[in-house]
Amino acid sequence: MKQFYVEPGKKVDLNEWKTDSTPDFEGKKADAAPEIEKLNAKLESLQELLYAEGKHKLLIILQGMDAAGKDGVIRHVFDGVNPQGVKVASFKVPTPEELSHDYLWRIHKYTPAKGEIVIFNRSQYEDVLAVRVLKLVPDNVWKKRFDHINAFERMLADEGTTILKFFLHVNKDEQRERLLERVDDPAKRWKFNPGDLDTRAQWDEYQKAYEAVLEKTSRQWAPWYVIPSDKKWYRNLAISRIMVATLEKLKMKYPQPAEDIEKYRTELVG
Repeated sequence: MKQFYVEPGKKVDLNEWKTDSTPDFEGKKADAAPEIEKLNAKLESLQELLYAEGKHKLLIILQGMDAAGKDGVIRHVFDGVNPQGVKVASFKVPTPEELSHDYLWRIHKYTPAKGEIVIFNRSQYEDVLAVRVLKLVPDNVWKKRFDHINAFERMLADEGTTILKFFLHVNKDEQRERLLERVDDPAKRWKFNPGDLDTRAQWDEYQKAYEAVLEKTSRQWAPWYVIPSDKKWYRNLAISRIMVATLEKLKMKYPQPAEDIEKYRTELVG
């Protein structure tokens, strides 16, 4: 999965990253099903181990244009994991209380505790994306935030949080098809937001903003991955591979059992 990794400090041109590629996989959606099922099972066991050990923390950040598949990743990649140890935080328009604090205040309180996986569906990056494109604050304000965010994530990493950041990269034509599906399918109409069309009209501005985010905030301790997301099944496969590989590197172990645990067998079986 190294081909998706954004090298820290390297200039990013999203036009050079294909949205429909399936590297390291020769086959179609049906051919990927066995591996995806195997990865889901592996992630389930690793998440249980993470929770039981109670030592590590994992923060997953999902960003992308509307209909890129953030909800789909949460639904499919985490299928089967124990909800007791996984939390999802979605960040929408700030509330009056949130606006009365610094912009990272509402983010920090949702970061993972030991043994938890927390998924950010959008994140602190909206404050250098939407805020920039919509000109909600002056340039000299949002430009400072790259350093703020890097420092914030470095602090989380130093305190034991493993951070993975995924940019779900879709083609503009693919986005149109997904938005049309939301309009045409009665079961999906609730997901359609007319405001998505305003964002779509600013596609180029958002792509430029995302390029800046990837360039300035991909760090060894908090890397960005650009995931080709036109094919939903491959998007899920790629993210699952990266997550499983990352969790395996933590070398987690189950806690030691109670002393002389075998003696309790006699009491239990009578």
